[in-house]
Amino acid sequence: MKKHSVTIAGHRTSISLEDEFWQGLKALADSRNKSLADIIRQIDKERGINNLSSAIRIAVLDYYKSQIPQEDALPSLSASQ
Repeated sequence: MKKHSVTIAGHRTSISLEDEFWQGLKALADSRNKSLADIIRQIDKERGINNLSSAIRIAVLDYYKSQIPQEDALPSLSASQ
């Protein structure tokens, strides 16, 4: 796990992410033709009560889940409850 420093709304903060999630975040940004800073700002704005690192992990997971064809996707956990 590595810490990455970013500026959000004029404030410096650090984000602790595993390399795989940082690479996934870069892929997500590239897929939307946005900078990492823009993607992080968007995630921060939409994260609600989650901490930023967790919100980024969820965004990266959602990005990769969206790449899986529906017929190959695993059922959601909420569907089995």
